[in-house]
Amino acid sequence: MSRGTSSWEDLRKQARQLENEIDVKLVNLSKLGSSPTIFNNATKSNGEAAHLLNQNFVFESVSSEVQDLLSKLSEINDMMSEVSASQAPSAALKHTLQRHHDILKDYNTEFQKTKSHIQSKREREDLLGSVRKDIDAYKNDSGRNRRTDLYLKENEHLRSSERLVDDQINIAIETKEHIMTQRGTLKRMQSRVNDLSSRFPLINGLVQRISFRKRRDAMILGSVIGICILLLILYSHN
Repeated sequence: MSRGTSSWEDLRKQARQLENEIDVKLVNLSKLGSSPTIFNNATKSNGEAAHLLNQNFVFESVSSEVQDLLSKLSEINDMMSEVSASQAPSAALKHTLQRHHDILKDYNTEFQKTKSHIQSKREREDLLGSVRKDIDAYKNDSGRNRRTDLYLKENEHLRSSERLVDDQINIAIETKEHIMTQRGTLKRMQSRVNDLSSRFPLINGLVQRISFRKRRDAMILGSVIGICILLLILYSHN
């Protein structure tokens, strides 16, 4: 395995690991955003206010971690682009690189959307006068929370299926390239066999002409020897 290929595989493993970590963080961030007790602590007791402050800290911490992971993933993708540019062009490699760029773009979009949604929710709740009533109503709406959990789980399943399909596409493209390479090799071998077969009649004709000349020379030599013997016999009788 060449150095470029090894570097590409290492970078791809790092990209997948970062993508999995970002995926988990985004799910946690979405769950945190759907929590019925978040951000506002204007009418809370000391214990409840401390819980809300902890949720605020968790939100800021998770957001910072996601931002750092996205930055690292962007750097890995740039390094993969550099490695790809230094190697021979390959449909599978280009498809994989484009797929990682698309995933990064989707994660950035989802992160900004989730973060914007949570910040808007924070601003909205800060302006509400009866925060306690709204939060209690939101707590009682358990059906909505269950639907949110189901949507998040379904989203996780869809992403896993998408990655599986992407891997299968890469395998199919690589298999196609191998088959095309083998096909070219077989064509070259067939051309060489055809060339040899076309030369065989010429070789056979040359061998036949050589054999004919040998037989002709043998006949001439035999005739000369026979005549000489006949002359010797005639000369001896005289």
